[in-house]
Amino acid sequence: MSVELLPAELGFRRPFNQEVTETLRLANPNNAPVAFKVKTTAPKQYCVRPNSGMIPPNEAVEVQVLLQAMKEEPPLDAKCRDKFLVQTVLTSQDQDPNVTTLWQTVEKTAKHTIQEKKIRVNFLSATGGTPNGVTSHDEEPPAYSSPSQFDSPAPRTSIGGVSTAESARTSMANTAESTGLMSAGATIANAVPTSGQELQDQLAAAQAQIKKMSDQVQDPQFRQRKVQEASDKVQTVVQQSQETGVPLQIVAGLCLLSFLIAYLFF
Repeated sequence: MSVELLPAELGFRRPFNQEVTETLRLANPNNAPVAFKVKTTAPKQYCVRPNSGMIPPNEAVEVQVLLQAMKEEPPLDAKCRDKFLVQTVLTSQDQDPNVTTLWQTVEKTAKHTIQEKKIRVNFLSATGGTPNGVTSHDEEPPAYSSPSQFDSPAPRTSIGGVSTAESARTSMANTAESTGLMSAGATIANAVPTSGQELQDQLAAAQAQIKKMSDQVQDPQFRQRKVQEASDKVQTVVQQSQETGVPLQIVAGLCLLSFLIAYLFF
């Protein structure tokens, strides 16, 4: 004999921008222990605790089903297509107490002994039953999967319709942006003179650098040093041309070009 479920359908009452919890009671009328497992078509939307376990003979277990907070409230006439599947199997006192191992063995060797019961989900208004008499049993739901328990992973909560995880990400992004703007502002503030005296000092330093460069260009000794450097380079080229056999006409042209460049630009 299968377990008895109460209620036969799960009804979650609005508002849905916060967590809503319902209790599902599983009663075992048998004289042997029963292993159970709860699955759902929307494992990311619900948390179940416990989602599997053992029910002693002639006893019952209460399962907490939590509908996680939604970002936006669904319309009043929205159809809920979510469903739960409760799987049970008779066991004995001498079987492996590890529920996970037990289910793996049963699904491999005695899958035909598993009994199943489906539970439909209804979205209820804040004051009464299913809004507008709309139910969600017209279409076939997706495959069933095991939902997580409350502590793995932790259920999402929301503030004003936004989950705390998203709020944290938004806060971190705003902090990073503010920090970047402050850093950029500090750099600009350090580069821009803060007083008239500082501006005059910077202009004076720039003018002194320009005058120094101009004096070097007009200095005869500076020009003579540049010409001497050009001459040394020409002599080096001549020596290399003699060693490599480059024609004298090319060497003479290079020498003339070097002197012209030294005279015109230095």
